[in-house]
Amino acid sequence: MSFHTESRLTRTATSTGFARTRYGDTARSTTVLAVRGVQTWRRVRAVAERTGRWIVETVTPAGWIALGVAVAGLGLGLGFGLLEFAVAGAAATVLLVCSVPFLFSARAYDVRLLLEHDRVVAGTPVEGELVVTNVGRSTALPGRVDVPVGDGLVDVHVPLLRPTHEIREPVVIPTMRRGVLTIGPARTVRGDPLGILTREATWEDTHTLYIHPMTTALRSTAAGFVRDLEGAASRTIVDADFSFHALRPYVPGDSPRQIHWKSTAKTGDLMVRQYEETRRSRMVIALSLGDDEYESDDEFELAVSAAASVGVRGIRDGRDVDVIVGGDVPEFARRAVRSIRELTTVSSRTLLDDLSGVDRSERVNPLRDVAALAAEAHPDVSIAFLICGSTLTPTQLQTAALAFGPEVTVAALVCAPTAQPGIKRLGAMTVISIGLLDDLRQLLAKGAQS
Repeated sequence: MSFHTESRLTRTATSTGFARTRYGDTARSTTVLAVRGVQTWRRVRAVAERTGRWIVETVTPAGWIALGVAVAGLGLGLGFGLLEFAVAGAAATVLLVCSVPFLFSARAYDVRLLLEHDRVVAGTPVEGELVVTNVGRSTALPGRVDVPVGDGLVDVHVPLLRPTHEIREPVVIPTMRRGVLTIGPARTVRGDPLGILTREATWEDTHTLYIHPMTTALRSTAAGFVRDLEGAASRTIVDADFSFHALRPYVPGDSPRQIHWKSTAKTGDLMVRQYEETRRSRMVIALSLGDDEYESDDEFELAVSAAASVGVRGIRDGRDVDVIVGGDVPEFARRAVRSIRELTTVSSRTLLDDLSGVDRSERVNPLRDVAALAAEAHPDVSIAFLICGSTLTPTQLQTAALAFGPEVTVAALVCAPTAQPGIKRLGAMTVISIGLLDDLRQLLAKGAQS
C-alpha cells in the first residue's frame, strides 16, 4: 500500500515539474521574441528616419514638383487613358531618372581654401585661392563649391574633373567693415543642371579673418601729452626720487642723504632736496560701447579707430596700456551690476584683434561706470582717454573724468563726423572733438605742444 502511494506521489511531482519547465521555456521564448521585435522596430525606424532626412535634403522644391507631376500624370494618364497626362508624367519621370547620376561622387573632391592674409585693415580686400582636387577613381561630374564668408556666401563652379586633376579658382573676399569673419567650412553641392536633385558634402576646414579698424600714425610725443623715456614726472612731491623739484628747510626726520650742503653753506640753515614722484607711464583708454552713447554707426567706427590709434602708439612707445570697455550686463541688472572687460594689449596685433570684435550694445554700463571701474583697477594710471560719441553732455563727461584723481591727466575724445574738430578745456579735463581720423593726429600734436 505504501509502495503504490509513494509511486503515485512521485509521478505527480514529476509531471508537475515537467509542466513548470515547459511554462518557463515558453515565457523565455516569448521575451526573446519581444526584445528582438523591439530591436528590429528601432532599426527600421532609424533607417526610415535617415532615409527621410536624405530625401528631404536631396529633393529640391523643383524635384517635388517633378515627382508630383510624374505620379499624377502617370496615374491619371494610365488610369483614365488621358494621353497628355501620361506624356507629362513620363517626361517628369525621365527628368528624375536623369538627375540621379549627378548625385554620385559627392565626396570625390578635396577642397582647400588658401588665404594670403588672416589680418587686414578694413577696406582692403583679401585675395585667396580655392583648390579643388578630384581624389576619386572616376571622372567627377560638374558641381559647385560654396564657401560661407560671415553671413555671405561665395560660390565657385567646378567643371568636369578627371582623376587626380585639380582646378584653382581665385577668391576675393570684401572687407568693407571692421569685424571678425569666419570663412568656411567649404561645402560641395552636386546636382543636375535643372536643380531637381542636390547632394551636399561639408569639410571641416575653417579660417578666421580679423578685419582691423583703420588707424592713423600718431607722433610719439603726442600720445598722452607725456614725454618721457623711463618714467613720467607727476605732480606729487616726494623726498626721494630722480626728478629734482626744489629745496626746502630741514625738518626732524629727514634723511641726511637729502641735505644739500652747498645751499646749507650759503643760507646757514639745513636745506634738503625735494623731488617730483616719477612713475611708469600707464595709459588707460576707456571706450564706451553703449548704444545710446553714439548717434550713428559712423561715430562708433570712428571711436574704435581712435582708440586703436592711441593704443597702438602707446604700445609702440613702451608704455603700459590698458584698453577697457564695458562688459555685458543683463538689462534688469544694469543699475545694480557694473562690469568691464579689458582687451589684450600684449602687442599691437592682439589689441587690434580684440578691437575687431567689439560692437555697440544696449546691455553695457555707461562710460561713467567704465571709468570708475578702470580707476579702481589701475590706481597707478597717469593718463586716461575717455572715448565716446556725440550724445554725451559735458556734465556726463566731467562725471566720468572725476573718477580719476587730480594727478591723472584726463582727455575726452568726442567722435562726431558732423562736428567741427577742435580742442578745449573743460575744468581739469581736455576735450578733443574729431570729425575725421586724421584730425586726431593734428589735435594731439597741438595739445602736446601746448
